[in-house]
Amino acid sequence: MQIELPSGIIKGVISGKKKKDSKYDKARIQKILIGNDVFIQLSLFTDKQVFHSNYKENEINNKIIELLETDFNNLELYTNEFIYSYRITSKGKVLNNRRKNNELLSTIDHNKKKKYILEEGTIVPPLIDLGVMLEDGRVVKAQYDKFKQINRFLEIIDDSIKDEKELSIIDFGCGKSYLTFILYYYFKEIKKININIIGLDLKEDVIDNCNKIAEKYKYANLKFYKGNITDYAKTNRVDMIVTLHACDTATDYALYHAINMKCKYIFSVPCCQHEINNQLSTDILHPINKFGILKDRFSALLTDSIRANILQYYGYKTNVMEFVDFENSPKNLLIRATLTNNSLNNKIKEEIINLVNEYNIKQTLYELTIKNEK
Repeated sequence: MQIELPSGIIKGVISGKKKKDSKYDKARIQKILIGNDVFIQLSLFTDKQVFHSNYKENEINNKIIELLETDFNNLELYTNEFIYSYRITSKGKVLNNRRKNNELLSTIDHNKKKKYILEEGTIVPPLIDLGVMLEDGRVVKAQYDKFKQINRFLEIIDDSIKDEKELSIIDFGCGKSYLTFILYYYFKEIKKININIIGLDLKEDVIDNCNKIAEKYKYANLKFYKGNITDYAKTNRVDMIVTLHACDTATDYALYHAINMKCKYIFSVPCCQHEINNQLSTDILHPINKFGILKDRFSALLTDSIRANILQYYGYKTNVMEFVDFENSPKNLLIRATLTNNSLNNKIKEEIINLVNEYNIKQTLYELTIKNEK
């Protein structure tokens, strides 16, 4: 069959079965990036399954023509400039036309607007299982906010991690761990770092399920264990600690051990900060305390300000940034800290002590660190 196909294919669809009993119902073509290599992925669909194969750009045309000869009659291909349409008549004649591509292709448009670490069109297995991405690498429209949030989190990490060839990481209170799997993919496949990640949680069924998923992905250096960070911190070297929604004072214990182990990097999204909330009963705070939502937010801000300043005191370059929660709940804060060679800052220590005394409160990280100093 004599068909001249264009170069620079971005995506396409092959349809129109030649025979009703043909194995495949349709095929989809998508340009993808695996590591640093560009491929054209061909997805063949049956009524119940989809089969993926990856081809170099100079190989895909022959496979497309083969499918038109054996299985399908219609083809539509997209490049940056044009949309090419082909139809094979019942007599075997090939009809074709070309029109200007005025569509806003998501894989191109997103790259122009924003260069994401996980780009649409790149197949990321954890994103597929999470329901954020389809099997051909396209982002589910209804999940695009979550796709951006995940990329935002990776951007924050990417901005911090410099010139590392090996990292040991703990995800404390990992839960279902979809972000842990994405972190592993990011470090292993994109950053090419020799990575070892441990996920810790107290729920045995959650740990068992996460280990099964890690085995399915063949993520050899990603393991999940039932337990808490106190036990693990005694015998292991850790470069990074991640705590996402470790409830209430669990965040404080994670930060405490990170400080003691002199972890290079800390990324913490606190959650359920009840400790100080239950102590705010002074008369001067009554105008805040009488409104529950204001009391909650004030106590959360007070808690995180103590945590952030304690990290600074112990030599961490610390940022507190507004961050969108992965579950699409209202905005909260992320504490990012990177260990420096700075010595203890007694001025910051004095400010923390004055803050705690001013509000007459006990705060767990403060009790474990500054108050406990000899």
